[in-house]
Amino acid sequence: MTPLQTEHNPKASLDVNIKWCKGCNLCVTVCPKGVLSLDDLGKVSVDKPEECIGCGLCEETCPDYAIRVVKDA
Repeated sequence: MTPLQTEHNPKASLDVNIKWCKGCNLCVTVCPKGVLSLDDLGKVSVDKPEECIGCGLCEETCPDYAIRVVKDA
């Protein structure tokens, strides 16, 4: 299983590198749409990819560069 989780919707794709995630919860806190949460292992999980607006706050806030927002054309 790859550590990279990609979730896609028409506005943006979220690439999450689970190996880099330290479970600080910052991305979960700043997401205005509640797209992210921490799973049972304390790693970020993309729960509602269809709600992502592609604002990039999670990517900007992550101190470990574990999240990348790719805006779709």
